[in-house]
This record gives sequence, C-alpha cells and structure tokens, in this order.
Amino acid sequence: MGFLRPWEGTIYAVMRILVGLLFMQHGLQKILGLFGGAPAGMPAPLLYLSGTIELAGGLLVAIGFQAALAAFICSGEMAVAYFMVHAPKDFFPIQNHGELAIVYCWVFLFIAGRGPGRFSVDRERR
Repeated sequence: MGFLRPWEGTIYAVMRILVGLLFMQHGLQKILGLFGGAPAGMPAPLLYLSGTIELAGGLLVAIGFQAALAAFICSGEMAVAYFMVHAPKDFFPIQNHGELAIVYCWVFLFIAGRGPGRFSVDRERR
C-alpha cells in the first residue's frame, strides 16, 4: 500500500495520540471515578497506582513528552494487568477478556521502541 507511505509519520502520530487518550480514560475512571467509576473489588493501593500510570502515562504518550519511557511503563503495567487479572481466569484472551490489555501492551511497546514521532513535545524540543 505504497500510497500511504507519505502519510506514515502522520498515521503513526495519530495512533500514538489516540491510544494515549484512550488509555488516559482508564486512569480518569480509576482516579476520578469518571466513565462509570472504578472497577469493583480492586485494592485501593493497586487502584491508585494503576490509575496514576494510566492517567499520567496516557497523557505523556498522547502529547509525546518522554513518550518512549512513558509507553514502556504503560506496556509493563498492561503485561502485569494481563497476568494478574485476566490470565488466571482462562488461557484464551477472548475468554478471559484480556484482549485489550494485550493490545495496549504491544502498542505501547511499539511506541517505546519507535519513539514519539511527529506532533510531539519531544520532537519539538530537539
């Protein structure tokens, strides 16, 4: 699909921004009780730690400030979330509802490896 080649950097930047904003909503849910409130039964220390990573990490990824480091931390959080919460329920992600955690984990790892790209604070600072 060579016709998309000129748009590669812009498409990546839009993906980074959207993923960061979507992830940030999970933090807003846990920290501020928005979007239906925090998940029931989650211990408070874990709730606030994960919520802080999701809120701050999502924001940093979205604006592209220290995006590689923030994405790496977010990726790790999602790996932990998958193995702590989802994997014990069932082997298959479609059955244990862990698909989103896996997708976030790998997209954030990709962002950590590729860097912030266009439309980012990090790029403007250089």
